[in-house]
Parts: sequence; C-alpha cells; structure tokens
Amino acid sequence: MATVDIRVPSPGESISEVRIAQWLVKDGDVVTKDQVLAEIDSDKATLELSAEAAGQIKILAAADATVNVGDVVAQLDTSVPPTDKKVETKKEAAPVAASAKPSATPATQGPSTTSQPAHATPVAKAMLDDKGVSADKVKGSGPNGRITKSDVAAYVAGGVDGGAVSMSGWGGKRDQSRVKMSTLRKKVAERLVAVKNQTAMLTTFNEVDMSAVMALREKYKDKFKEQNGVGLGFMSFFTKAVTEALRLFPSVNAHIDGEEMIMHDYADIGIAVSSPKGLMVPVLRNAERMSLAEIEAKIKELAVKARDGKLSLDEMTGGTFTITNGGVFGSMLSTPIINPPQSAILGMHNIVERPVAVHGKVEVRPIMYVALSYDHRIIDGKESVSFLMAVKQMIEDPSKMVFGGKESGEVLLGL
Repeated sequence: MATVDIRVPSPGESISEVRIAQWLVKDGDVVTKDQVLAEIDSDKATLELSAEAAGQIKILAAADATVNVGDVVAQLDTSVPPTDKKVETKKEAAPVAASAKPSATPATQGPSTTSQPAHATPVAKAMLDDKGVSADKVKGSGPNGRITKSDVAAYVAGGVDGGAVSMSGWGGKRDQSRVKMSTLRKKVAERLVAVKNQTAMLTTFNEVDMSAVMALREKYKDKFKEQNGVGLGFMSFFTKAVTEALRLFPSVNAHIDGEEMIMHDYADIGIAVSSPKGLMVPVLRNAERMSLAEIEAKIKELAVKARDGKLSLDEMTGGTFTITNGGVFGSMLSTPIINPPQSAILGMHNIVERPVAVHGKVEVRPIMYVALSYDHRIIDGKESVSFLMAVKQMIEDPSKMVFGGKESGEVLLGL
C-alpha cells in the first residue's frame, strides 16, 4: 500500500501551531488530487488543506484539535483510485451540497462532527448558527458548492421563513454552554491586553462637519461608480486625509523598537474589519499613492476576503497606521485601542445632525466625532492634536487633500 502523508503547512513565520476548523471530507472518503480536505485556523488567517494525490483518506486529527505546523493530520492510500461513485466533480458538488440534509442526531464519533454540514465554510457556519438558518436552505456558490457568508447574507436579505428560525436556544431555560476560543480570538485578546500594559495610550477627540464631503459625494457618486466600477464611500476620503496628515506629522506614522524610533516614508493603512471570526485588520499598501477610486476598490476587495475568511497572512501583516469605523454599528464616540506595533489609530463614528454655531448663527449640520488614540511615548500632545486637526480640515475642505493639506490660495502664493 502506497501512502502519502498530509502535513500541516506553515501559515507564516513565528506561527508554530494551528487549529483544524473543520474537515470537508469524511474518514474513508476517496478524494482527488488538489481537492480541499480541511480548513485550518491560525492567529492570522484561514488556510485550506489540499490533497497532494488521489486516494482514500485516513483522518488522524479531529476537528477543533490544535496541532503543530508539520504534523501529519491525515494519510492518503494512493492504491485506491477515485471512482465515479465516490468522487464528485465540481459541477456535481453544487447540487449535492444544496440538497444535503443536516443530520437530526449529532454524530458521536469521528473527526468531522460539526454543528452544521461540512459544506459550509467556518464563517458561513457561524452566521447560519447566529441566524438560526438550516444549511440545506442555502445554495452554495463557493468551490465545490460550499456555502459562503455572502450566500447566507443573500438568503437572509431575501427573507427568512419562520420555519427556518429556531428559538430553542433562547427562552429562559437558564442553560449554559462552553465555547472554545478560536486561535484568532485568543491572539487578539493577548495583543489588546499587551497594548494597555505596554504603551502610554491617550486619546484626543474632535468633531468634523461632514457637509462638504457629503455634498461632493452626492454630486459625483453616480459618475464615480460608472467610471470606476466602485461606490464612493466616506472611508476613502478619511484614508486620503490620513495619508496627507501622516506626511505632515511623521511621528504619528512611526513606532518604537527598543530604544529607537522606526520612521516610514510610506503609509500602509490598516482598515479594521469586524468579521464572524473576530477582528481583522487588512492593510492598504502605499495608500499615500492611491487615488480615491483605488482606495475604494482595494477596501472592497479586502472586505470581501475578510467576510469570507480568505485573507492571507501577508494582507494582514505590517501597517503603519490604522483606521476603525465604529459608526457603521451606530457608535457615537469611543477610545480605539492601538494596533501594535503602531503608535496611533483613528476612530470614526456615526454621522448625526447636530446644532452647531456657524459664523455666529446656529445651524443644523451632519457631524461626526473622531478620536485619535496614540502612544504618548513617541507622539507629543501637540502633534496628536495637530494631526487630528489636519484630518478634520481636509474632510471639511476636500480640496486640501489635493494641495497637500493647504488652501489652494496658499499653494498659488507658495506659502
């Protein structure tokens, strides 16, 4: 019998162990070469484990088990050839996945035991459980017919029938359950505690009149989308304003390494994203060189990957500054926590019409409160306040983004 060992791949440097999120095949299945066998979670990203050859699989590590990089988690008996009966093509997998019925009684043995069928990704499974939706009601559009989060979102948006919603987990029974923290969640917890303990973090606040940006967006959003294929949102304006402000105040774009300050002549902007698997911060490389359209396109691309759990390690490492937008959830004000080893983070919030004084008169304007949390060890109060003021001024007068934070008149006069 010829066997091939299936080993845990390395997600990246400094990562020594991972968790098997779920097996997509059962013990004894006959698989084809390059077929996806399992999904693996690390503290940075989700990986797919593929078959290196065709054959019958023997699973050696259970789902939800923590294993070391390089461990053998399965073996393939290559003397058992794939047959039409046991191996589905990609076209056949979709209807089979769509028609599969979840087991009424959870399996008591075997490594593939999960709360939802294996053809749903971990992100989609979490959403299915949260919404109380049966997986057999959702058609999968992913590889081999797997259900993705976007599939679940589309189903929920189209209206969930009453029979699909289960209320058995909520009703005063006072039951308790224990859920193991994911590798990503544990890592996030460690990093947040470390930031609070190892930095001199302060937060400064300001308010931004969004009238100018909202008027500009309303005027050009249709033409912008027609020409660039992406919508025009507020995040691109703030990202552009941040990159210009970082150029004016480089210490906000730096970080401490021992007894030295590491300065950057570029702006790699992290965009904090909340996903079913936890907080993720994909990075826009060289955002200072991007146009608004390029920023919007890249944010959309990374957000979709984060939603579906497909962000790579490289897409989440590095970063010189982070922006987080709690306003999408209705937050009025917050003190965001710095994303280490960075030295500052900008918090955006919801836009609310408020009465403000304008040229001696009270007017109702759309106002957003913004917050800058910063490490006082490397950034002085004057720099932090001035940085936030620069962002405010560029949002309130978008033409300053074009002229490097200055009024057009100042540029014309060489001031």
